[in-house]
Amino acid sequence: MVHEAVECTHIGSLLEEQESEDALLTKLKTVVAWNVNRYQSVKNPAKRRKIAFPACGTCGLSLSRPFSCLNCSYIGCWSEDHVSSHLSDEGHTFCADVKSGSVFCSECDDFIYDPRIDDAYVTAVITAEERQTKFQVAKKPRESFKPWIPNAKEAAALEGATATPCQGRRGLLNLGQTCFLNVVLQCLVHNPLLRNYFLGDKHNSKQCKIEENCTCCEMDKLFSEIYSDDTSPYGPITFLATTWRASAELSGYAQQDAHECFISVLNQIHSTSRGSTNVSCNCIIHSTFAGQLQSDVKCERCGNVTSTVDPMLDISLELKAKGGEIISGENTLAACLRRFTQPEKLGAKDYSCDKCGKVSHGASKRLSIRKLPPVLSFQFKRFEHKTADKSSARKIDAPIRFPSSLNMAPFTTVAMRETEKDSGGAAPSYPGPDAMYEYDLFAVINHEGQINNGHYTNFARFQDEWYRFDDDKVTHSSLGTCLKSAAYMCFYVKRHLDYKPYVTPSYVLMRETEAVREKELEKEKEAARMKEVEDALLATV
Repeated sequence: MVHEAVECTHIGSLLEEQESEDALLTKLKTVVAWNVNRYQSVKNPAKRRKIAFPACGTCGLSLSRPFSCLNCSYIGCWSEDHVSSHLSDEGHTFCADVKSGSVFCSECDDFIYDPRIDDAYVTAVITAEERQTKFQVAKKPRESFKPWIPNAKEAAALEGATATPCQGRRGLLNLGQTCFLNVVLQCLVHNPLLRNYFLGDKHNSKQCKIEENCTCCEMDKLFSEIYSDDTSPYGPITFLATTWRASAELSGYAQQDAHECFISVLNQIHSTSRGSTNVSCNCIIHSTFAGQLQSDVKCERCGNVTSTVDPMLDISLELKAKGGEIISGENTLAACLRRFTQPEKLGAKDYSCDKCGKVSHGASKRLSIRKLPPVLSFQFKRFEHKTADKSSARKIDAPIRFPSSLNMAPFTTVAMRETEKDSGGAAPSYPGPDAMYEYDLFAVINHEGQINNGHYTNFARFQDEWYRFDDDKVTHSSLGTCLKSAAYMCFYVKRHLDYKPYVTPSYVLMRETEAVREKELEKEKEAARMKEVEDALLATV
């Protein structure tokens, strides 16, 4: 069901009258908000309320995507033309898809577009979601969305600005077995947090004070090229040269591991970010990818638990069971996460209990995620190295299923503690709103072939469309094709980001520090100049 939006004179004349406009838009907002609330209640079982599925007013069939008449209370199905028949029989003009907000005009016999309808739909969705989502820290409603309306100063600045195309789909040239770098760069470019950071001019390569080997400057140039008018493939030559100089192990024209390249690029961006620190850093990399893993070692003799918290930028998952055998049958991302977080027996000499004071003969170790990052990156361990010799490595081609949306609640530290307390068989309850744990897939890296002669490609989501990137070739794809691919790395972004007004980004702190330093330098220069004038006057006397 694909229709092009056309100009409709019927909706235009109706919306010219204030009373008719209010009635139509109010009905549209009501049905859209109802659909959002129903979706949330079905998606969150812990907070499920009894909301019946709507039924077609003609055939009585339960509808997962109902169409609502905007002139009366009728709801019908589109596939059997019952809603269009209702409009014809009753003399009504408009109906709406409650999921997408698309409006159908019976007079035009087509779907129509009007910016006022689009604004009403967006407002209804955001308002309904704001009421559903709770603030993580203060347990207050989500901050209300306020559309940006430029003031006189901003409007004057925009008059001379050049509009930037928002295509964001540009192939990258293979510069000699550099497909491992190309897929990493495509996944970083399609990361919404990094995109907003660099397109928001948070790091300007023309104003950077790092003279050479600045990976942040290279990222800024890369985003400028990807979002330029030029659609021909781009060769990231300077990015590759900077990577070689910063990471000697990645230099040369040999095929490299995409995961090693990914971690190296993250470290390089971190080290060249303004205001980056080694402890409690809130640069763009740590604000985006950094989480915390907690390791709990429990003594079986006395029950004492020793906890250790370590930082993480990604999670590497085994495709094999604990015993080393490849999983037979269907393997999934959730199964890999369950194996990652299940207790593991330790040897007699691996742990000494602080409470018992003796080497424990029984202890178990369990990993859990203490802090979830805004962006989760998973690596599946497909390359197995039995010895230090890389020539003896082999690839595990076991298929892995991964979802388009992921709930990480069962694998967090707080959820595991709640599950251990409530072991009566009841459904586990997780603290905080469910939005804290929900993630959506936005990029996947694939490896084709064997370990020595393979090739990297990737899928990435741009807006609501999926594309496949094979170096310089970019083709339109689908979510289904992406989910069937042999994934090596998966990237998920939080559906609702945590709003933390008490955290000041590092680039803001650095900017304020540099402003204070520049003022002090100006004062010192002025004092030195005044001293020179006084000395000159004294010399003349």
